[in-house]
Amino acid sequence: MTTPREQARQRTMAEIVRIGREHLATQGAAALSLRAVARDLGVVSSAVYRYVPSREELLTLLVVDAYAELGEAVERAEAAVARDDLAGRWSALTHAVRAWALAEPSRYGLVFGAPVPGYLAPAERTTGAGTRVITLLLRLVADAAAAGAHPPTPAQPVPQTLLSDAERVGSDLGLDIPPDMLAATVLAWTGMFGAVSFEVFGQYGADTFTEPAQLFDALVGLLAGVLDLNVKDHV
Repeated sequence: MTTPREQARQRTMAEIVRIGREHLATQGAAALSLRAVARDLGVVSSAVYRYVPSREELLTLLVVDAYAELGEAVERAEAAVARDDLAGRWSALTHAVRAWALAEPSRYGLVFGAPVPGYLAPAERTTGAGTRVITLLLRLVADAAAAGAHPPTPAQPVPQTLLSDAERVGSDLGLDIPPDMLAATVLAWTGMFGAVSFEVFGQYGADTFTEPAQLFDALVGLLAGVLDLNVKDHV
């Protein structure tokens, strides 16, 4: 049970984050100001500093908030699909990322766009929230590997450095995934986020693709093949 004082503090912190989100959307990360947040909160700036001691702390709160909301959206979408429908889980995961990013472009830009000048996110506070999507994807790939999935042989051998890095990542997470599947996961992960970023940041151009959703669907299908997520169709 929390005390009334702690409940009041939680409400104030939630309000500060909400206002910070609004300022992020209208002014951008580089222009965030605690004084401006205090003004919209209706208090003097010194009062806000008792809750959020610096602009860097406000940015960290917004980073964790964005990662957490994205992670929750993706986990909820992926969990709604049958566990043996590997391609369906991949589709749900990727489309949840895209939907959240298009709905929250400023927050997506904060965590996946250009770094904020002078700000370095503290790893001890942001890594857990920031790796929820890739961790979910790796669990999906682990299930695919257990079902017998094998990525197609690439036109050129996968560099040993990438295979070694991938093997280390899998070991750190305690997941039994062959290095070639981990390397394919890296390609799928970066490909998916690259496509989302292109769309969010308008990199395709205004008149290039009339149906970006169809383009994304096609990419998701191709990357499912890279991960061999239709492995059950082989038998």
